[in-house]
Amino acid sequence: MDDRASGAVLLLTTPSSYRLPAFLDAAGRLGVATVVAEDTPRALAGRARDRVELDFADLEAAIGAVVELAARAPLAAIIAVDDSGALLAARASAVLGLPHNSPESAEAARDKHVMRAAFARAGVPSPAFRLCSTGDDLEALARAVPYPCVVKPLRLNGSRGVIRADDPESFVAAARRIGRLLDRLEGPGPHPFLAETFIPGFEVALEGLIDRGRLQVLALFDKPDPLDGPFFEETIYVTPSRLAPGVQAAIVETAARAAAAVGLQRGPLHAELRVNERGPWMVELAGRTIGGLCSRTLQFGTDASLEELILRQAAGLPIESLSRAGSAGGVMMIPISQPGVLRGVAGQEEARAVSGVEDVEITAPLNYPLVPLPEGDSYLGFIFARGAEPAAVEAALRAAHARLSFRVLPEIPIV
Repeated sequence: MDDRASGAVLLLTTPSSYRLPAFLDAAGRLGVATVVAEDTPRALAGRARDRVELDFADLEAAIGAVVELAARAPLAAIIAVDDSGALLAARASAVLGLPHNSPESAEAARDKHVMRAAFARAGVPSPAFRLCSTGDDLEALARAVPYPCVVKPLRLNGSRGVIRADDPESFVAAARRIGRLLDRLEGPGPHPFLAETFIPGFEVALEGLIDRGRLQVLALFDKPDPLDGPFFEETIYVTPSRLAPGVQAAIVETAARAAAAVGLQRGPLHAELRVNERGPWMVELAGRTIGGLCSRTLQFGTDASLEELILRQAAGLPIESLSRAGSAGGVMMIPISQPGVLRGVAGQEEARAVSGVEDVEITAPLNYPLVPLPEGDSYLGFIFARGAEPAAVEAALRAAHARLSFRVLPEIPIV
């Protein structure tokens, strides 16, 4: 154990984060002290009593606040629990002399245009792309791009704002839809967005840990549901992958090249790839763990969680094993299929009774408005399953989902 373990780990998060509880639980198991800093716009400051409030958008002020925090109590590391804190974590760590990814690599893993450009320079297989703006002449732009294509914002995650367009009319409609979304999130535009070639094939997700620039694979997830658009809502993840060893090796090699291309040197890696007859193609990557509650499917060594591995590396603690423990595992992110207000959920006990299902957790609160993709950023909940083979896990997830029913009523607008 080195001296960094004697300090606290600063966790940068958002108010709606799914991931924070898992990190706090892991820190408790390890006996690692933590401080939580929540992204809080200046207008909302003063509401959180048990957390440090930082406005991640005001980067220089946030860095100054972190430096002041470290002066009062030593920090062993800074971890961005969510994408939004990645650049702050890198910049503040650099100022404090803590191990970190460079600010340039953190930016490249956060901004899809910077990422695409880095992939292109390094020759990493990825879609052809074009940087556009919602302020462009969209009709003229629609006549210039190839089809099918995918349009997407530069900094949103979880497939939010990602829309496939098959012709000029759907391209213009998609670009305008993205513009309205970003107007709500960021203020009036114009806003940059990407138009990139749609890559046919199936998707996989790779979870890894980077140590001194070397990618160590923790899990490779199959995504058995097709993700061909017009929106790209993810549902089922199952590991270990059922792909042929040679295909898996090619996926790992492509992900490692992509991580090197953006300059990531340490910490978690979540990578999304599409695979077809020409091999793996990078969709995107992030310097964080897998989204939602999906990390519950993973255990390492005797009984270590993914978050424990991340905390151990960050705090300078020894890592017992990177080998995934147990049998096949999987998760289903229950999609929001229609907008409205959630009034009731039925069938949870029946779903939990399905052989192989470990738990069903409904995360959407009752009487809460539901927003599906591409505007939404959450799920109805999660189903977890485990079994001897990946096929059995997938079947259990589908059977459990079929037993659930959701009562969603239209939201009545306020006049």
